[in-house]
Amino acid sequence: MAGTVTLGVSIAVPEPHGSRLQRCRLGFGDAAAAGIPTHVTLLPPTAVEAAARPAVEEHLTGIAAAARPFRMRLYGTGTFRPLSPVVFVQVVEGGSACGWLQERVRAAGGPLARELPFPYHPHVTVAHGIGEDAMDTAQAELAAYEAAWTVTGFSLYEQGADGAWTPRREFRFAPCPRQRRPASSAAGRASEAA
Repeated sequence: MAGTVTLGVSIAVPEPHGSRLQRCRLGFGDAAAAGIPTHVTLLPPTAVEAAARPAVEEHLTGIAAAARPFRMRLYGTGTFRPLSPVVFVQVVEGGSACGWLQERVRAAGGPLARELPFPYHPHVTVAHGIGEDAMDTAQAELAAYEAAWTVTGFSLYEQGADGAWTPRREFRFAPCPRQRRPASSAAGRASEAA
């Protein structure tokens, strides 16, 4: 395990939404989409020593254990143009939870510590680095796109020599504690049934 590996951490967009957005991205002419599972990034591509993988996984396990499931909702499109040639589907619910997670993933002193070149903005890329007309088409065609689900964890991905991203491990959030009913409520229902 000598050398470095390129890792990323992200929240997978579940089916059927993930495949649909990946097909759209390919249809807009973004060939790189074939090797990029549809996701919301928590850690962009980051080179780390291969020997650090156990420390990375331990770090991510701790973050997931401290997190709880949350609702994610996507709606409409946006772009980072002209700063960056990207069109994306917007995260309209769940963004603050994504922000909390990504801050901890990149925490100073941790195995994935790093600064970002731009402020963090959770999103789902649907076009990147393609012609302007195709970018315009992507932004228009998905302008009313909507999807929602409950996020229950995130995954560690590794980029292969071919540029494709492969999930290496999923990190599940701690379940929400079950709420106990007050004893008086149970007694009240029992007396009503009698």
